[in-house]
Amino acid sequence: MPCCSPSLRRTALLALYALLCGLAVPATPALAQEVYPSRPVSIVVGYPPGGSVDLVARTLAVELGHRLGVPMVIENIGGAGGAIGAQRVASAAPDGYTLLVGSLNELVINKLVTRVVKYDLKDFSAIGHIVSQPLVLVASPGVGVQNLAEFTQKVARNPGKFSYGSSGVGTSLHLAGEMIKEQGRLFMTHIPYRGVAPLASDLLGNNLEFGMFALSSGLPYIKSGKLIALGTTEASRSAITPDIPALAESPQYKNVDIGGWFALMAPAGLPRPTLDRLRKALHDSLQSSEFRQKMQDNGATVAATKLDIDQFLAAEVAKYRKIIASARIEE
Repeated sequence: MPCCSPSLRRTALLALYALLCGLAVPATPALAQEVYPSRPVSIVVGYPPGGSVDLVARTLAVELGHRLGVPMVIENIGGAGGAIGAQRVASAAPDGYTLLVGSLNELVINKLVTRVVKYDLKDFSAIGHIVSQPLVLVASPGVGVQNLAEFTQKVARNPGKFSYGSSGVGTSLHLAGEMIKEQGRLFMTHIPYRGVAPLASDLLGNNLEFGMFALSSGLPYIKSGKLIALGTTEASRSAITPDIPALAESPQYKNVDIGGWFALMAPAGLPRPTLDRLRKALHDSLQSSEFRQKMQDNGATVAATKLDIDQFLAAEVAKYRKIIASARIEE
């Protein structure tokens, strides 16, 4: 058979090239599809550095970074009891690159006490529960009380003279303080602060008599003797601090039962593969012995990994709706 001419061969090769290019086009989007995560992930904390939420977020970020294989960048966006940071995440693209380490304050309480908060739990994809911990009532050394009985007696005898501080109006710390006032029939002024650092500074400087802390952020001051622990706020003593009595052990404060917790959240509408990837990374992080020890050292208990986070959050909303109505807290 005679060989075809050069022009025919070129024509045939060009046709074959065009055919191959055409076949390749449909495959391009699949090949270019991003595998999550392929770039740094931001973790928003709705408070300034140095508080309990910040501590949990930074410790968790190390573990998540190991498992996801990308840097985890902490963004501290303080204000409005954590609500500004939470709103930032609720409004972010649901791509898994903007997460929130949120607390009871901004995820549940804020929405129940103020109309300013526009987001709701439905605006988030819940990844999982991280840790829980009690709150703790502390006294400045300068006020001259060493235990709950002395606190109650001194404040009751001097109505309106003393103040207590918290990390903001409508926070779990504020709510706990108001419960203590109500059940102890005490008159104290609430002083809201923009985070733990300025609150601790005023207590240590004897510019404020009493304060409410999450146990993780108050424990370093208590261990060093700079602040005096008067009692924790859950129904029984924390196994991590068995030497600090629960407020509920006193008949006068028997109904004080409020704690703090932290959860990892993402914007609503997160794709299922991304949600599953993050849930697996969180699950594995919570099993880390280093993470568990760090949390225990700071007064927090790591969450049970089998907990259904959506059911848990729904139950917390129902619980605190009743508590807030009883305490009559409204901003």
